[in-house]
Amino acid sequence: MLLILGFAALLGGLAGAFLPIPGPPLSYAGMLLLHYSKYAQFSQTVLLVCGVATALIFLFDYYAPIWGTKKFGGTSAGVWGSTIGSVVGFFVIPAVGLFLGAFLGALIGELIGGADSMTALKAAIGSFIGLATGIFVKVVLCLVMIGFSIASFWGA
Repeated sequence: MLLILGFAALLGGLAGAFLPIPGPPLSYAGMLLLHYSKYAQFSQTVLLVCGVATALIFLFDYYAPIWGTKKFGGTSAGVWGSTIGSVVGFFVIPAVGLFLGAFLGALIGELIGGADSMTALKAAIGSFIGLATGIFVKVVLCLVMIGFSIASFWGA
């Protein structure tokens, strides 16, 4: 049972890297489930490093779109717009809505906040870059945890 739940959590975590669910924490939980089964064992170092990386990336993922928006000249209106747009976009157009929503949300937020169109566009691009960077880092971490898990499973 732990084996099935562990691999399901690892794969769910990878999907969560794209979806608005906590992907890396879910993948880490999958590693822990496998570790406590008889099918895979990880060193304390691997568990500690993956746990710390999961916590850091969880925080980074929250701040990446905010950082991107602000780095490209956005204001809190763009940050709020990006956040709201990401959530709405995900539910309206699940495949690309997250990205499109973040971009359009930041753009609309900045325009409502009184920014000129060029500043609003830059902030929207920054939001998109921040979101894409966060997703990329989450995918890499989830793939690393899946890789460790498969290697440990086959080596067990």
